[in-house]
Amino acid sequence: MTMTRDDVDRFEAARPRLEAIAYRLLGSASEAEDAVQETFLRWQGADVERVEVPEAWLTKVLTNLCLNQLTSARARRETYVGQWLPEPLLAGDPMLGPADTAERRESVSYAVLVLLERLSPNERAVYVLREAFDYPHREIAEILDISEAASQQILHRAKKHVAAGKARTEIDEAAARRIVDEFLAAATSGRTEPLVRLLTQDAIAVGDGGGKVPARARAFEGALAVAKFMRGLFKPAKAKRDLIGGRAEIHATLANGEPALVAVVDGRVVGITCLEVTAEGITALRSQVNPDKLERATRLWAATDHGEPLMQAF
Repeated sequence: MTMTRDDVDRFEAARPRLEAIAYRLLGSASEAEDAVQETFLRWQGADVERVEVPEAWLTKVLTNLCLNQLTSARARRETYVGQWLPEPLLAGDPMLGPADTAERRESVSYAVLVLLERLSPNERAVYVLREAFDYPHREIAEILDISEAASQQILHRAKKHVAAGKARTEIDEAAARRIVDEFLAAATSGRTEPLVRLLTQDAIAVGDGGGKVPARARAFEGALAVAKFMRGLFKPAKAKRDLIGGRAEIHATLANGEPALVAVVDGRVVGITCLEVTAEGITALRSQVNPDKLERATRLWAATDHGEPLMQAF
């Protein structure tokens, strides 16, 4: 079908929302971009004059593409080298989508994206469409070709699974910097005790190197084990500098709404560590060091003002 300028403009107006949905469904910015582009190709091939509600049509096509992707992704992740973690997005990234309610902010937090990996594709789709984008169950049912009652039941199960994860505390940018400052001071003190005091007793630390950067396949568990690991991580070593291409500048920021450490070498983001914070302390540190999952962060980093680094490391 030949598309008019209005047809293209209509899709482009929907693109930010579609990308935000796809990112929450897939946990990958690059895969989300691919899914949205495939949706555009489907839109190009459709008889758009017969599409009564373009937003609903586009959402249904995108969601079903993502469901197919999730099904195949589960098989691929069984052969993934090491621990698979979502792709983190830095503060200001438009793919984070709307953040005007607590539910929407929570739906894109790094901690919740990790929890969503435990859900079935349908559970994940219902949770994202309802909690993050406030779609009524009637529309969700039409998108997924299920009944309204089934949509409600699926949401109940999904929320139960997500609620089983630890509650998080909402953090603003100033508070995030304070938390990261305190964490860095403890991590570079050369002692484990200051770090242990910041962590919950059941804290974990896990990283995703994708087989391209060394990262422990299994999580460090417990405050003492995590503290010893982080203390060792911040010890200067030539091997670390050689691995990442030099000394890293460490910045404090927000990633997916959580306090984060960003390590940058010559303008290239080489690592993002998200800190999951609860009222009891830091309960998880999740580090993304797979270069394939840091390309978008590097592009955004180059385009924004991020101030002076807190320190140089490694």
